[in-house]
Amino acid sequence: MVAPSYLRSLQALELAVRRGSFTLAAEDLGITPAAVGQRVKALEDYLGVELLVRGRSGIRAAPGADSALEHLRLGFSEIETAARELELQRGHEIHIAAASDFVELWLAPRLERFHTEHPNIRFCINGEGDAPMRLGRVDCEITYGPEVDDTLADLLFRDYVLPIGSPVNVARTGKVDAHHRLEGFPLVHLDFYKDDPAGLSWPEWVATHGVTRSAPERGMRFRRITAALDAVGANAGLTLCGLALLADQLEAGRIGLPYPTLAGRWSAHGFVARYRRESESRRHIQRFRAWLAAESRVTSAWLVKTAQT
Repeated sequence: MVAPSYLRSLQALELAVRRGSFTLAAEDLGITPAAVGQRVKALEDYLGVELLVRGRSGIRAAPGADSALEHLRLGFSEIETAARELELQRGHEIHIAAASDFVELWLAPRLERFHTEHPNIRFCINGEGDAPMRLGRVDCEITYGPEVDDTLADLLFRDYVLPIGSPVNVARTGKVDAHHRLEGFPLVHLDFYKDDPAGLSWPEWVATHGVTRSAPERGMRFRRITAALDAVGANAGLTLCGLALLADQLEAGRIGLPYPTLAGRWSAHGFVARYRRESESRRHIQRFRAWLAAESRVTSAWLVKTAQT
């Protein structure tokens, strides 16, 4: 039996070849071109072979993969037909694919409020929840990236990125003047923002603020925000992180700020929610979309207020 994650990879592969590009395949799947590429790459890594050839005319199947692609095309066509026949059985379910950090740190803690208002709506988020996981396109995908000019996409909020640390390390660094407090102190690098054109890395922050710190590019690196937070919580160093997902931790005193909030920088990218076109006719998804937008406005307002203090 093929794992559900590889079924999605097979679907991405078939669409990329049939449509000739990751961009067009992404439009059909309701995800980003980068996500299509990641799904195909995961399948190639699993099989240990290259499945695509990229040329001036677009994407095509690698030698030896053509016959398999025809089977995939027919198979997914049948699955799509079956999915349409079974669509009414979904009831009030919402299927979401989202950045894990966004779910764990921001969405999940707030969902109880939505459940209180709408107890009959069930969720499957990243394959888990009170609604069963289903093959096919999700109702909503939430990613961190550039704003999208599309009526089916909402920019939830941008982030405000600045140094954070554990209360212990904030107290330690606070004993040194601001210009020198990073010298010799461990830095934790968070690659979550590495594609953001705003320049949200330690070397860029150090250069911008004229802080003394030799080799600011050195230190532990993490892709996940939660992993970097674990390192910070273990007093392993300071990290540059956005506050959008960390309001609860900051207000509870689990993390602190070694520099004033004015030392932060707004991200160019933000958290974006994309919805299926069919969602326009589904009242329960529209209710979730309105609720998500309202919760996001609260976060945006808190970020603006915090950044100005």
